[in-house]
Amino acid sequence: METTSRAGHPLPYDTYREAVERETLRFAEVVGAADPATVVPSCPDWTLADLTRHVGALQRWFCTLLTQLVQEPPRSRDVDLGLPERVEEYADWVAAGVPGVVAVLRATDPHAAMWAWGEDQYARFWARRMLFETLVHRVDAERAVGRESDIDPVLAADGVDEFLVNLRYAGLFAPAVAQLRGTGETIAFRCADPAGSVSEEWRMRLEPTGFHLLPPAGPDEGPTEAQAVVRGQAADLLLLLYGRRSYKETAFGISGDLTVLDHWFTHTAF
Repeated sequence: METTSRAGHPLPYDTYREAVERETLRFAEVVGAADPATVVPSCPDWTLADLTRHVGALQRWFCTLLTQLVQEPPRSRDVDLGLPERVEEYADWVAAGVPGVVAVLRATDPHAAMWAWGEDQYARFWARRMLFETLVHRVDAERAVGRESDIDPVLAADGVDEFLVNLRYAGLFAPAVAQLRGTGETIAFRCADPAGSVSEEWRMRLEPTGFHLLPPAGPDEGPTEAQAVVRGQAADLLLLLYGRRSYKETAFGISGDLTVLDHWFTHTAF
């Protein structure tokens, strides 16, 4: 497995396929051992049954897109879900869909051109997106039942990259993102995992017309001057960006202008 990820340079495709399988089964195991009516605090107004239906439905929809290699935005999300009538069977339904998901991902050419709502207009976009949808919701489920969560730091760093690369395209379902602007401020998100397993920085520039991810600093460049810096382990940064944590927690090292961070997180919550 590669140990770094940069904008436009995701991890190997097989890594996503294998991780989707693993994360989906972990998710199904967590929800299958819990009361479907359990409230999910990180997903307001949802129960575990709602969360489980969402994960299973989204995976099946993504697989439909991949199978058809759609070339334009789909007009409908209607797919044959085969959803059980009893919510108690939802976890088994998710697990039962895993072989089909894996088969679609294995049969798909990751370099096949197709429509995607994000930056990468190839089939590999959907495998990467499916992984982090599933992984974050696995954490949601674990938190709902009081379990500790662990996230592989390499996958987490790639998830940070995937989130930040695609964020400016997310206005369709996160309207506030389109209003995220500034006057040239830069926010730096820096990984600081133990033993140097992951060491990365992502710099986001806020401009009057919007925001964008700056190119990675060269090997001879020192730390970039930024108006605000958030430093933390990759897994913590991933959950922070997804609104599952607060930058005010002790897990993060913060420096610079906090109003810039408040502005960022106000517009990227979804």
